[in-house]
Amino acid sequence: MALRRSAYRYYEHRLANALPKEGLPRHIGVILDGHRRFAREVTDGEYQKSYEVGMAKLEELLQWCAELEIKAVTAWVLSTENLRRPAAELDPYFLVLTDLFNRLPQLATRLHFSLSVSGSLDLLPPELALAAKRAVDEVAQIADPQMDVNIALCYGGRQEVVDACRSLVTDLVEGGVAPDELAESIDAEGLARNLYAADLPDIDLVIRTSGESRLSGFLLWQSAFAEFAFVDPYWPAFRRVDLLRALRDFTRRERRFGA
Repeated sequence: MALRRSAYRYYEHRLANALPKEGLPRHIGVILDGHRRFAREVTDGEYQKSYEVGMAKLEELLQWCAELEIKAVTAWVLSTENLRRPAAELDPYFLVLTDLFNRLPQLATRLHFSLSVSGSLDLLPPELALAAKRAVDEVAQIADPQMDVNIALCYGGRQEVVDACRSLVTDLVEGGVAPDELAESIDAEGLARNLYAADLPDIDLVIRTSGESRLSGFLLWQSAFAEFAFVDPYWPAFRRVDLLRALRDFTRRERRFGA
């Protein structure tokens, strides 16, 4: 066992050292999938324990990305569709997410990252929404952050595009654009300016765990030219070596920003 761990650490070390820094993605999007299956198979059906392991893993991921000097990370922790799940699954997750946001300011101070939250916070329990907003406000005090962290919370990709359209139209009307000129005034640049985290660069690499090979609406606009890595481990079991392998494969690809 000790020999296996030693060989694993050596392999991980080699992977990390072989990554060309100039070829790494600027912005990584991560779909944290597989908590419920992990609970059924590993934690004897205890959802809260699975969620706790998963959110601790998210904190580890941010540590790994900071060490690799990744500039931006968006982590999808809860979709709007997830709200349809039974309370027995959702209530413990809300508690764990609230605890996560209570811890994030301290982690942000240590790793020196900024924090934003994207999604429909008004649909969440007040305690969780307040914890998320409070974390963003506290982290905003950090000067010259080295990494941007965006948490997609109660997020839906189609809703984001709808909200961006509404916001753009509102801005145009308030700017004096006549109703019969609105259609011609709507363009891709305007929509992009009205996305939830408009100041972040487009996604370069999307990683989804648990073996599922779909986006499920994650950052539909921002991932238009992204590369994808679909990995087998459930999110709570995601390892640093899984991240390094995804980054290695990304650096080997010849990116084509078209058809």
